[in-house]
Amino acid sequence: MKKIILYSLAVLLLAGGIWGYKLIWGKPLNIDHFFERYLIGAALSEPEILTMVGIVDNTMLDFHSHKLSDASPAHTYAMLERDEEYLEMLRRYNRDNLSGQKAVSYDMVEWLLKSNIEGGKWAFHDYPVNQTLGVQSALPSFMTTHHQIKDKNSAENYIHRLRAFQEKFEQLRESVLYRADRGVIPPAFVIDHVLKEMNEFIAQPAEENPLFDNFKTNLEELDTLSETERDQLLDDALSAVQNEVTNGYQALIDKFSELHTSAPENVGAWTLPDGDEYYRHLTRMHTTLPLTPEEVHQTGLREVERIKNEMFVLFDEIDISGESVAERFTALDEKPGMFYPDSAGVHDQIIADYTEMIDYLYEETKPLFKRTPKADVEVRRVPEYSETTAPFAYYSIPAMDGSRPGIFFINLRSIDEISKYGMMTLAAHEGVPGHHFQLALAQEIENVPTIRKLYPFTAYAEGWALYTEWVIEEIGFYEDDPYGNLGRLQAEMFRAVRLVVDTGIHLKRWTRDEAIDYMYEHTGMAMGDVVAEIERYIVMPGQALAYKIGMMHIQELRQKAEAELGNQFDIAEFHDIILMNGSLPMEIVSAVVDNYIEENS
Repeated sequence: MKKIILYSLAVLLLAGGIWGYKLIWGKPLNIDHFFERYLIGAALSEPEILTMVGIVDNTMLDFHSHKLSDASPAHTYAMLERDEEYLEMLRRYNRDNLSGQKAVSYDMVEWLLKSNIEGGKWAFHDYPVNQTLGVQSALPSFMTTHHQIKDKNSAENYIHRLRAFQEKFEQLRESVLYRADRGVIPPAFVIDHVLKEMNEFIAQPAEENPLFDNFKTNLEELDTLSETERDQLLDDALSAVQNEVTNGYQALIDKFSELHTSAPENVGAWTLPDGDEYYRHLTRMHTTLPLTPEEVHQTGLREVERIKNEMFVLFDEIDISGESVAERFTALDEKPGMFYPDSAGVHDQIIADYTEMIDYLYEETKPLFKRTPKADVEVRRVPEYSETTAPFAYYSIPAMDGSRPGIFFINLRSIDEISKYGMMTLAAHEGVPGHHFQLALAQEIENVPTIRKLYPFTAYAEGWALYTEWVIEEIGFYEDDPYGNLGRLQAEMFRAVRLVVDTGIHLKRWTRDEAIDYMYEHTGMAMGDVVAEIERYIVMPGQALAYKIGMMHIQELRQKAEAELGNQFDIAEFHDIILMNGSLPMEIVSAVVDNYIEENS
C-alpha cells in the first residue's frame, strides 16, 4: 500500500504540466504513465475524489483539499473535450502489442472513454440537484464524512471549502438553468423534495448545522491547538456557514421555486429531447453489456416470476398464504419478533447486531476466498440530517493510506423499516463479502494503474454484492432459516423488479403510480420505501438495471468456468479472478474469465 501511495504522489508531482517523458508523437513514453495521467487529469478536476481516497491530503503535494469541483456547463464541455483527446492519445498505442494487465487496462479505459464520448450528446439530460444523490445533500455528506480534520491546516482547508459553497451553488444554478433552456426540467415531485430538504438545512441555527457541528466536534479532539487558534477557527467556520453556505443554498432555493411552475408532471427519459435513444445509451452504459431496454424488461419479467415461485414455497413452509408477494410479506411482518421494539438504545443495538453479523460472515466465508482485505469495516448510522432522502444502506470506501476504514452506513430513520430477517443479507451485500471485499481489495491490487483500483462500474460492483447474497445461501447459511432465506429472496426480487419498473418508466412510458403499484405488489416492501425507490429510478434512468444484470452475468461466467474446468474449478480462485482485477465493464470481465478458463484447461 505504501508503494502505491508513493507512486501516486510521484505521478502527481509530474501532473502539473511537467510531462518530461512525453514523446514527439504526443503520448507518454509508457502506457502505464498514460493510465496514471488520465486518472490524474480526472482527479485534478474533481478534488473531492482525492480527499475521498485519502491519497495526498495534508502533504507537500496537497493542492486540492481546500477546493470543490466545478459544476458549471463550461466544465462539463471541457471534460468531454478532454476525453476525446485522451481517446485519441490512447489509440496511438498498438493494442496488439499489449498483453496481461496492460491489455485489460487498455480495454477498460477505451471502453470508458468511448462510453463517455457517446453520452456527450446527452450530457445535460440529468438532474444534478435531486432528492437521491443530488449535490445539495452529497456535498455536506462529503464534508462531514471524508474531509478529515487532523490539524490546523486541514481545519483551515475545511473552512475554505465551506466558503466555496456559494460559488459551487452558483455553478449549479447556472447548470440547472442551462438544462431548463434545453427542455430538461425535473418533475414537480423532485423539486418539492429538494426544496423541502434545502429549506430545512438552512433553517436551523448555524451553530446546529451539521457542517459546523461536525467541525466543532472534530476540533475538540485536537490537542495541538491553542485556545486562541481554536476560537478563531470556530468563528471562521460559523461565519462561513452563516454566509457562503446559506447564501449558496438560498440562491438555489430561489431558482427551484421559480422552476416549479414549469415542472412537468410526466416522468421518464422518453419525455426528454431524443429520450428513447438516450435511454438506450444509458442501458448499455449501466449494464456494460450490449443489451437493449426491451431485452432487460423481458429478463426482469422472467426473474420476477421465478423468484416469486421460490418465495411461495418458503411461505408455504411457514404457513403464510396470500395472493401476492405483498400480501404474504405483510402477514410475515405481523408475526412477533420480526422487527426491533422502538425503545431506548435500539439504534446502538442495531449497529451492534450488524457488526456481529459481519464478524460471523468473515469467519464463515473464509473457504470461498484466497484473501481478505487489510482494511477494517465499521457499521455506522447514516447522518441524521440526510436520513429522510438517503438510501436505506450504502458503503463508503476506506482511505488508501489506512486512516479511515470501510464504512457500512445503515439508515435508522425508522425502526420499522429494519426487518430482522433481512439483516444478514444486507450485511453480506454492503459488508462481507460484498462491497467491503470488492472495494477494499481493489485498493490492494498490484501492478495495475491506480484507475483500476478506484473507478466504479455499477454492474460489476453491485453485481458482485448481489452475487454474494446468493453465495451465502449456496453454502448453507439459510438451511434451517426460511425467514432469513425469504429476506434474501426479497432482496433479489427487489433487484429483479427494478429491471421491470425502470424499463417500464423510461421505455414503456409507465406513470409513477403504475411503477409504484408494480413494485409494491411484487416486493412486499413498505410503501414509503417503494415510493422513494421509484422516485430514485425516475431521476437516475438505467442505473438500477446494473444490479441484477451484473449478478446474473457473474453467475453465468461461474457456470461457464465450472462446466469447462470440471474438477479443476476452484471457487476461491474464481472469486480471486473476479475481485483482483478490479472494477471492469462486464464485457471485459467476460474476457478476463475466458482467459482464466483457457489458462487452466
